[in-house]
Amino acid sequence: MPKLVMRHEIEHLYAAPPTSSEGQRLSAAILRLREAERVQAQRTLTRAGLSHLDLSALRYLVQGYRDGRDLSPKDLIVMLDTSSATVTNVVDRLVHRSLIERVQHPHDRRAHYLVPTEEAIARVDEAFAAHHKAVVDVIESLSPEDAKIGADIISKLADSLVELSEADAKTR
Repeated sequence: MPKLVMRHEIEHLYAAPPTSSEGQRLSAAILRLREAERVQAQRTLTRAGLSHLDLSALRYLVQGYRDGRDLSPKDLIVMLDTSSATVTNVVDRLVHRSLIERVQHPHDRRAHYLVPTEEAIARVDEAFAAHHKAVVDVIESLSPEDAKIGADIISKLADSLVELSEADAKTR
């Protein structure tokens, strides 16, 4: 029974549905995409063998490394929007698993940076590669016109959701 509820919940829209059949079809497709993204997120965590928070931290550190940025635990506090204690635990777990190294700041003995190991970089790449490749493959199969229409629709949806979040933030 719980699986049945879960299966049908993804089909549920918590607002009045679009009036046209085409709009309803698009709405259903978006809900399916959200569920597919949720499944892929879980698949990624399983493949990486990490918690959501640990994998998020590792992704930020890998991206920072690739961008040539030195990231500290203080940076992770901001990026993960969490406490110093939580970041300390995340860093300790990732160091213990040999996925990151603490590197001493060259001029400040009290400070250190966090650098992902080669294993960490490979793990992040492997965890996300199939998902991202599947998306790119579909995009590449579209005509330029269809890709433009898709980009326009997704941008409008994203803008609408960002505006909703910004409006909520202003009321707090």
